[in-house]
Amino acid sequence: MPSDSCSIRNMTAVYLRKNQQLLMLYRIGSKVVPPSWCGIGGHFEPEEWKDPYACAYRELQEEIGVLRKDISNMQLRYITMRKKGKEIRINYYFFADLVNPDIVLPNCSEGILEWVDYEHILERDMPFSAKSALQHYFSVGKNNNCLYGGIAEHNEISFAPLTDF
Repeated sequence: MPSDSCSIRNMTAVYLRKNQQLLMLYRIGSKVVPPSWCGIGGHFEPEEWKDPYACAYRELQEEIGVLRKDISNMQLRYITMRKKGKEIRINYYFFADLVNPDIVLPNCSEGILEWVDYEHILERDMPFSAKSALQHYFSVGKNNNCLYGGIAEHNEISFAPLTDF
């Protein structure tokens, strides 16, 4: 690999909604970020490289035992890109609703699960791209159904709706 080349890391995160809350995971032991709050998700498997939905559904099942039938309104809402060292990190952020909001979630081996009220989510320590996407979601994105693309530059992400043309 040439010295100026970068590898690509594709990751998903799913934010489950219920009663003005999002399910957050305090992830411990990540190889990519220090312990922090995030959605449910992880790295793409090789066969998922063209299907972020497949990765999102697999991660929901692996991490918290939630199956496709347990959620509704699964939407890809944000795709962010960030260069970190010799890696280009592409994150796919999904939002979905639980079919049964009273479902009992198992303990998660990846960290601590917690339902967090919308107004307190941004107070949590979380990875840069995740916090930027959630800030945009709460100020703009939750009021529409757009898919947004975001490019990280100098401690900020510029978001724009992705339109078909």
